[in-house]
Amino acid sequence: MPTFKAIVIDKSESGQTVALKDFDENELMGGDVTVRVSHSTINYKDGLAITGKAPVVRRFPMIAGIDFAGIVEQSAHPDWKPGDPVICNGWGMGETHLGAYAQKARVKGDWLVRLPQAMSAREAMAIGTAGYTAMLCVMALEQAGVTPDKGPVIVTGAAGGVGSVAVALLSQLGYPVVASTGRMQEADYLKGLGASEVIDRSEFQVPVKPLARERFAGGVDSVGSTTLANVLSMTRYGGAVAACGLAGGMDLPASVAPFILRGVSLLGIDSVMCPLERRVAAWKRLGTDLDRQKLAAMTAEIPLDRVIETAPSILGGGVRGRIVVNIG
Repeated sequence: MPTFKAIVIDKSESGQTVALKDFDENELMGGDVTVRVSHSTINYKDGLAITGKAPVVRRFPMIAGIDFAGIVEQSAHPDWKPGDPVICNGWGMGETHLGAYAQKARVKGDWLVRLPQAMSAREAMAIGTAGYTAMLCVMALEQAGVTPDKGPVIVTGAAGGVGSVAVALLSQLGYPVVASTGRMQEADYLKGLGASEVIDRSEFQVPVKPLARERFAGGVDSVGSTTLANVLSMTRYGGAVAACGLAGGMDLPASVAPFILRGVSLLGIDSVMCPLERRVAAWKRLGTDLDRQKLAAMTAEIPLDRVIETAPSILGGGVRGRIVVNIG
């Protein structure tokens, strides 16, 4: 029976195990499209799943990985045919559906997005779920009326995956960008991506005031908790903050003051179950609005057999920008 290489998470009474092993193609889950996977990436959620630091995986055994790029191998879906280049993000991959750290994947054709023209599979996974989420944040800010002339936009967790792409996108679109990071040694890197100012994250880890001095027209936050609460308190009248992460915690020690006294909007961003129309629009924008030289500057590459050893570092803030996984 045909097999392929995959990173498989399993669980027993003694705990979770993770290993690169041969996986039987006949054990793939249901779906009307089979894809030969060429590239994936490491996102924060992948780090949580592989280390077992959070209950991301909800069925075992599970092939890890929440996103991939590859070529359609077989299809019973009317929109896809063998040879089509595709991207898949979310939809429970790596959680409830066998995921992307494998040479093959079988998914629903309705989950797939066509690879934008002039974008390679490697570039798509240099962007990955983190960059796609950053684009959703930017689109949400635009819809909320946050324009470049309104003032600076704060990006928290700026040296990480979501943050790096958000800085590059916002600066490319003309926004003055303030990058917040706990790694001030990355200031030159962030300025190279387009940040006009780099500040230490400690400014957002102080006790939260109901209202602080108005500093930002908007924000992209991947940290949550006290950081997000402080950003909200510092957002200017009529501004908006797109929240997409919880690296600092799931709590939100804020008050209603920014919402009812300054008309601030908190915009929740979900990339996993985002409707297909919106995710297609996001990937189209990424194909035109993201500077490829900046993308290359924030990207490193590893083979599939290094994912397990690399994943923990993304949780400890040891990863700058994006990591492409070359499935091979």
